[in-house]
Amino acid sequence: MPMNLIHRKICSSAKWASMVEDVLPGWLAKHDLGDDVLEIGPGFGATTKVLLDVVPKLTVLEIDPASTALLREKFGARAEVVGGSGAEMPFAAGRFSAVVCFTMLHHVPTTSLQDAIFAEAARVLRPGGRFCGTDSQLSFRFRLLHIGDTMNVLDASTLPGRLEEAGFEQVAVKARPKELVSFSAVQPG
Repeated sequence: MPMNLIHRKICSSAKWASMVEDVLPGWLAKHDLGDDVLEIGPGFGATTKVLLDVVPKLTVLEIDPASTALLREKFGARAEVVGGSGAEMPFAAGRFSAVVCFTMLHHVPTTSLQDAIFAEAARVLRPGGRFCGTDSQLSFRFRLLHIGDTMNVLDASTLPGRLEEAGFEQVAVKARPKELVSFSAVQPG
């Protein structure tokens, strides 16, 4: 999905990668991801780099062809890198132990496409598998960063129902207004 130049520079910066390396391992420690994890929308790969150190097997799905090529170059020897849409995943049903996504859902242009991603995450998860992630919440700074970008911010108040509608149970959503929403849900079974 489109990102303006400033946004691309920030997300590809060493400073952003360092912040992710500081914060993400603690967040991941709270979630049992199992042995075969799918990451949706890794962009420049800051989160991918961290995941590779904590999960046994990682597949990444990226819609942007340039980012897919970059991810293959950086991580192709350690992760399966697949080009494609999270709303139409090219994976068998029940393949993954966990599906994760970080600060990418607001780049999905419509709520119906976000819901399609949730449904696809449920489809590719094994029974008992976990779908979890984070996304940014609306603030003045966030709005400025997204001038000329796709920005469809998750509504934390409706997210539990949307995840349940996609087929998940044990849904947990935590929101820090103007900062972050995090979520976790389990595929029944």
